[in-house]
Amino acid sequence: MINSDPAHSPAQLSSHSSFDNPASKEKMTNTKDNKVEEVKESEEISKAFAAVAGVRKEVDKLSERIAALEVAVNSGTKVTDEEFVVPAELLMRELLKLDGIGAEGEARLQRKAEVRRIQKYHETLDKLKTINSNPFSDKHKAVSVTTNWETFDS
Repeated sequence: MINSDPAHSPAQLSSHSSFDNPASKEKMTNTKDNKVEEVKESEEISKAFAAVAGVRKEVDKLSERIAALEVAVNSGTKVTDEEFVVPAELLMRELLKLDGIGAEGEARLQRKAEVRRIQKYHETLDKLKTINSNPFSDKHKAVSVTTNWETFDS
């Protein structure tokens, strides 16, 4: 049996399909846009993790240098100021790199932890520099000087 009703003709059926419906097209476009956004977000998070990991690697190298300085200063060896300035500057560069990393979620927490770690190493360098520059920092070699003041009667 052939349907002669023009309302149900193949041409009419195709015009009512979900692909021709503007709301359906918008839904599909939004879904595709959301997926693209999710992929971009995922790539940004991955880049942030990688950037923080790169900074962490450099700070690890600097931490070894700072530990060696700490051993030298605590053993009484005098160290030049340059030995403190160079690692401090390198730490600041790494801090600036972290500032340039846009991160959300877990990547942001890792970045914050690395910032705190760099700040801790910078404080350690400052303390070591103070100890190194203080001639009386070594208690065993310190000399105490007392002055006996002469008094005059008027």
